[in-house]
Amino acid sequence: MKVLIIDDCSDAQALARVLLAKEGLETLSASSGPQGLRLAETISPDLVLLDLEMPEMSGFDVCRALKAQAATCMVPVIFLTGSDNSGDKVRGLDLGAVDYVTKPFDAFELRARVRAALRTKHLQDLLVQHAHIDPLTELWNRRALIERLAQEWARLQRYGGALVLVMADVDHFKRINDTFGHPAGDQLLRAVAQTLASQCRQSDLAARYGGEEFAVLMPEASAEQGAGFAERCRRQIELTALTIDGQRLAVTASFGVADTAGITSEGDLLAAADQALYRAKHEGRNRIALARTALAEKV
Repeated sequence: MKVLIIDDCSDAQALARVLLAKEGLETLSASSGPQGLRLAETISPDLVLLDLEMPEMSGFDVCRALKAQAATCMVPVIFLTGSDNSGDKVRGLDLGAVDYVTKPFDAFELRARVRAALRTKHLQDLLVQHAHIDPLTELWNRRALIERLAQEWARLQRYGGALVLVMADVDHFKRINDTFGHPAGDQLLRAVAQTLASQCRQSDLAARYGGEEFAVLMPEASAEQGAGFAERCRRQIELTALTIDGQRLAVTASFGVADTAGITSEGDLLAAADQALYRAKHEGRNRIALARTALAEKV
């Protein structure tokens, strides 16, 4: 787990690093508020130790900025201060800090308070993760996809780059449920989910979008790469052999692929991929359709 120390005193930084190394923690340091904010956005720390009295930007202001950003608002903050002013402590806690440690800090107290904060953060992360996991397929759920899509879109607006969204739908799923029953349908959905996950890169996010529909978000990928991914999944799903009540169940899926060319919002990207998926279903299923006509003709 990563701990970010924001303190303009190099001696305090060095002492905190030595003490936290004994806890097996990775520590990173910043000597000013602005530098700490930039580093926090980059490394996504699990905990911030924040000096209250800094000349360029106070700890209060840094804490307020951390809590105002989506990427860092859930990171616990422990204030480091040489003051024992109860008013400052109340103000810091009201801003969202979880604890205070008074300088010069006691080694055992600092390590104990850090352990407590990280335990709470770990439990919080587990709750968030379970709220974003589809219990049947163990893929991410629709909420997780929409949140990640918003993050990736914000990244694109700021830094540029590429983004592909692949939508997939199991063909004739209702017929399968009606013929073989819902347990068979659940088994099929899990098999499709495993296929999608097995073809993903580490940076991709595969999600169950709803019912028998899935979505895969692929940062820094081209439409051609998205189409290649979809084709590998399509072939693998077609080869999936499920036997239900002694009968072999043939499985196929259709795919829609869209990239951000000509797209002005994340909602438009979702709509483009969904329309491409609809076209794949309309044109006969068990195939891939691309949202960009020119690219579709080339591939």
